[in-house]
Amino acid sequence: MATADDVRRLALSLPGAMEKLAWGMPTFRLESGGKIFASLDDDDRAMGVKCPKEDREELIASEPEKFFMRAGHDDNYAWLRVRLAAVEDDEELYAILLDSWRQAAPRKLLDAHPDLARPGAP
Repeated sequence: MATADDVRRLALSLPGAMEKLAWGMPTFRLESGGKIFASLDDDDRAMGVKCPKEDREELIASEPEKFFMRAGHDDNYAWLRVRLAAVEDDEELYAILLDSWRQAAPRKLLDAHPDLARPGAP
């Protein structure tokens, strides 16, 4: 089971990541451009991550105990929620955060970290 502290530790381990409070919640964003790639919900039991709209329904259907959308909030955005209690371990949490980071990172940052820029990177 993942915790808010695990999210913070792993999110901030990604290149160019910083934490900033927004809407009363911790967000993890890129220093260059400020794009958010993850946020903790106000109860620290779930996090939001970037996810292409076309992929959300499949993820939710395959693992509804893990993935969900906050109705009225995530509908119009490429965003998905993850229940931290359903995340198996640091490896899975890191993979989810890394995927979201890749979607937010500018080309220059991805080019500077080719080991992280490609899918399947450790």
